[in-house]
Amino acid sequence: QVQVVESGGGLVQPGGSLRLSCAVSGNFVSIGVMGWYLQAPENQRELVATITYSGTTNYANSVKGRFTISRDNAKNTIALQMSSLKPEDTAVYYCNVNYIQLHGIVSARYDAWGQGTQVTVSS
Repeated sequence: QVQVVESGGGLVQPGGSLRLSCAVSGNFVSIGVMGWYLQAPENQRELVATITYSGTTNYANSVKGRFTISRDNAKNTIALQMSSLKPEDTAVYYCNVNYIQLHGIVSARYDAWGQGTQVTVSS
């Protein structure tokens, strides 16, 4: 079993900053791509940013230049530094993890989601 836990959300004024964190624990031999996704009320879940094991990043156009994704492979964590926040950023932010488990000599790929953390940008 793999556990994914987000933290760091909260209420912030427009133009402010937040830092979200995601910690992964459980039964895995390696973690591949990790990412942040958002889901606003009544909308589909959308990509915010992803990062590979080696640090290659991908961002949604709406957050480029404002958000930075990072990871600490030794601690099995990722973070999302959010700055210049806008009301449109208000959503639940979810952490997604792609991981590998071993079954004998065969490896299998899975993904897991956290429970989400609420970010509200309001004056």
